Amino acid sequence: MGEEWSIGEWLGWAWESEVLDERERAIAAGRSEGRTLDEVGAVLGLSRERARQIQNRARKRLAAMADSAQDGWRETVLAAGAGPAAPREAFATALGVVDHMAVDELLAAAGLDSPQTWMGPLRGWWSVDPGELIGILRRLVDTAPFRGDELDRAAAEAGLPVGLPLTELLAHSESRLAVSPEGHWVRRKARGRDAAYLRLLEVGRPCLPHELLSPMAATTVAAVREALRRDDRFRQIRPEGTWALIEWTHLRASPYATAVDAMVAVVTASGPLSRARLFAKVTELYPVTPWRLNQCLLSDQLGETPDGLVDLVSRGARPLEEEEPTRPDTMAVDGNVLGVRITVNRDILRGSGVNVHTWLTWRLGLRQAPMSRMFTTAGSHSPLVVRRGTSSARLSSLRRHALELRVAEGCVLAVLLRLDDDAARVGHGCAPDTCPARWTRATALAVNV
Repeated sequence: MGEEWSIGEWLGWAWESEVLDERERAIAAGRSEGRTLDEVGAVLGLSRERARQIQNRARKRLAAMADSAQDGWRETVLAAGAGPAAPREAFATALGVVDHMAVDELLAAAGLDSPQTWMGPLRGWWSVDPGELIGILRRLVDTAPFRGDELDRAAAEAGLPVGLPLTELLAHSESRLAVSPEGHWVRRKARGRDAAYLRLLEVGRPCLPHELLSPMAATTVAAVREALRRDDRFRQIRPEGTWALIEWTHLRASPYATAVDAMVAVVTASGPLSRARLFAKVTELYPVTPWRLNQCLLSDQLGETPDGLVDLVSRGARPLEEEEPTRPDTMAVDGNVLGVRITVNRDILRGSGVNVHTWLTWRLGLRQAPMSRMFTTAGSHSPLVVRRGTSSARLSSLRRHALELRVAEGCVLAVLLRLDDDAARVGHGCAPDTCPARWTRATALAVNV
């Protein structure tokens, strides 16, 4: 072949002529299409190693003929592949050839490789540094969440090349991102909180917990509060009880995190006060309902003086205890055993605590706040924990029991708490003919059949 040949003319001629034999072309074509050496070898009746040897032979022939056709072609493709990823057609353009699968063999001969992603090698794309792309993708993921219409901007700011199959990459099961029902990109392990973040950005104002139920796909207001409280991007605006982004520094917030803090501050500054006077002063600083103020008196920091005024326990006041509430139908007592029926909801199945009636905490001796009591269970389960707060009572650590019992939403858990040895047992409390889990499994079995 003379020097008058251009690399563009040569490449098509080499592929169609007898420079490469039929097996070499078949293996090069199969590898370009993303098939493994085992797969292309099996089609031709060759071992993996033999297929690799034939591919290397074809690659060397193409590279040697390219050396004679165009000086500096290696430098050209190395320059074009200096970024995180470039499509094969970009290299074909740089070389002045028609895009063809034979270009893949030239790029591999020059030392380029397919960029790595969590999907595996990105076929059809090449780079001098195959590990650079996945590093940039991970940095893009770290900027999440972002709206769906912001994907191109976020990708450009991260340094990703135009034309990358980004949606396919980010939606892959090994990606740390997922698409929300609204079409936004959120982290798989923080979908609800990321969705709340984007909703707050969208409305531009603090929201009450019930306004975030739908975007977070949460079932209860308590679950919303618990999720946002664990995330330092959010803060609660007191006393309104709304949630805002920590970056919204223009919002004026109460200096008191809770109504209890406001009440303790008033008593500390003013000394012993009657309930009526105390409640009036507190509501000037932290407007809440009389019911909530009465609950605050259960705090272990507050108590009653001999003349009936409210003062600090640290100044000698006698702690106030909750009076016995009416026992609900879902709870029973038999000697030293307390029984509780709890309906399974999504919060239990994903590990959140569940609210319980305050009769349970009263009967367990948790008559101030905060107080808690643990009950051990068989095996390696975490202890069940009953907690008394000033405004609610909660039972935690039921998730593993629910999973082992294979219950579904709507099922009933029967929780037995022994007072003599602080042991607990959790069972499936549904009647067989009304069990949601049984009907769920039966429906699934019928569908599979």
